[in-house]
Amino acid sequence: MVATTEQLRESIDAIAALEPGFATVLRDIGYPATRMRAAGYETLLRTIVGQQVSVASAAAVWRRLETELGEGCDPAALLARDFDTLRACGLSRQKQGYARSLAELVTSGALDLHALPADDEEAIAQLVRIKGIGRWSAEIYLLFAEGRPDIWPAGDLAVQIAIGRILDLPTRPSEKMMRDMAERWRPHRGAAAIMAWHHYNTEVL
Repeated sequence: MVATTEQLRESIDAIAALEPGFATVLRDIGYPATRMRAAGYETLLRTIVGQQVSVASAAAVWRRLETELGEGCDPAALLARDFDTLRACGLSRQKQGYARSLAELVTSGALDLHALPADDEEAIAQLVRIKGIGRWSAEIYLLFAEGRPDIWPAGDLAVQIAIGRILDLPTRPSEKMMRDMAERWRPHRGAAAIMAWHHYNTEVL
């Protein structure tokens, strides 16, 4: 797991022992902080609300939704509201479709977010049943809400850029290259991704 500071650091140390580039980055910028979120419906709904908008805009929409639906935006309450009510809270037609998909799967019992399969690929397959939740969003959820240690978002652009720099590659690696080169990092690929984001953000700043 990478849910605690100790777990994350142990996994990063394991990666650094395998890859000199990671060891150098760790020496230069230190360990990243943990970024865990609560597992469950609310975190996924927040993900949907935050898609393609600024952090400030997403926070404003969330506040309006909680004013209308109550704390945590209960899925049954969301399903009971009509289009115009949710639109007034800031949810577009598309996002309403995504939010209703999530709420319907949760309230019907078709998706139990607190009992996802232990196998990562099976868990991803469950999550992408939600409209608006693709593989990347599912991977991010499993990494930061469940702390799964071997999640590897190989298609993430920032991770690709950072891995290219960390390993001193001549070009940004493709998703396939990312998957191939990371096989030897199992079962610590989640920590490698978190370290890559840490490196990318430090580089940007």
